[in-house]
Amino acid sequence: MAYYEHVVSLADYDNSSEESGDSDMDTNLEELCNRVSGDDFQRIFLPTVYGIIFLLGIIGNGLVVIVMGYQKKVKTMTDKYRLHLSVADLLLVLTLPFWAVDAASSWYFGGFLCTIVHLIYTINLYSSVLILAFISVDRYLAVVRATNSQSTRKLLADKVIYVAVWLPAAVLTVPDLVFSTVQEANSRTNCLRIYPEENNVYWVAAFRFQHILVGFVLPGLVILTCYCIIIAQLSQGSKGQVLKRKALKTTVILILCFFSCWLPYCAAIFVDTLMLLNVISHSCALEQSLQTWLFITEALAYFHCCLNPILYAFLGVKFKKSARNALSVNSRMSHKILTKKRGPISSVSTESESSSVLYS
Repeated sequence: MAYYEHVVSLADYDNSSEESGDSDMDTNLEELCNRVSGDDFQRIFLPTVYGIIFLLGIIGNGLVVIVMGYQKKVKTMTDKYRLHLSVADLLLVLTLPFWAVDAASSWYFGGFLCTIVHLIYTINLYSSVLILAFISVDRYLAVVRATNSQSTRKLLADKVIYVAVWLPAAVLTVPDLVFSTVQEANSRTNCLRIYPEENNVYWVAAFRFQHILVGFVLPGLVILTCYCIIIAQLSQGSKGQVLKRKALKTTVILILCFFSCWLPYCAAIFVDTLMLLNVISHSCALEQSLQTWLFITEALAYFHCCLNPILYAFLGVKFKKSARNALSVNSRMSHKILTKKRGPISSVSTESESSSVLYS
């Protein structure tokens, strides 16, 4: 968690200076300012918000996984991305109860679970955002390059996603394996990354910038570029104006939701890192405001896990029908009858299905 990493890393850095006789009154006051201003707020706000996100995320993403499992076989590229995204979001929200307890009181789960929770948290934080970028690329291919993109889309959904999403996300967990540990500080146990004492601040800053670049800037540029091209494409011509208006509206909603959830948090991390590097001068008022802003925007960023099932699954007509069937007592029998009457569903999405998925 970005905030915990900042506070404890600074404290460790300053304590090492104190042992050598180099600390001063300003440093101690700054630590006191950080600690007092954030403790009461985080003990109430973070556990409450994490609990809400956990419940909504489990229900929404769990339902998507259940429905996809009920379908036995994933039929379209869109369905495959939905399943990947829901698994990533589901695993991310599963770590929130641990962080809620940590924020409310202390870390009671030991060093092994500290590392495991960090691993799960990191791999799914990155993978969920990168999958959103893949979805935008898939929709770009489906709408703009519809005539000759089926083989490319199938390759991306079946194979490339593992190499370009899950593998990089797994590699980015190496710092968690190396540095995650528990530490006693200020009468409580913390689960966090402990970097080498030498150049501690620069280690923190490096991983912060990595988070911003890989977890927001690069996928954000892909998402923005693809959806802007889609908007331009859908704005042309006069056929299917009702469908196009829905697609345009939902495309704008997708863009706004992504950037509204993630931009404030990444901006807060960026400003906090500049303060850590002394690029921005420190003040107690600024520290207090920034800590509160980090708490709120972090919760907003994680809330995107709850929005993903709504934006990418529940708005789809086909998914809602599948969900009703999956939750119905006679769903399996009805599904067999419909399959016999209509025949197997093609495993290749049509251009119209790909276009309609913009608002599904």
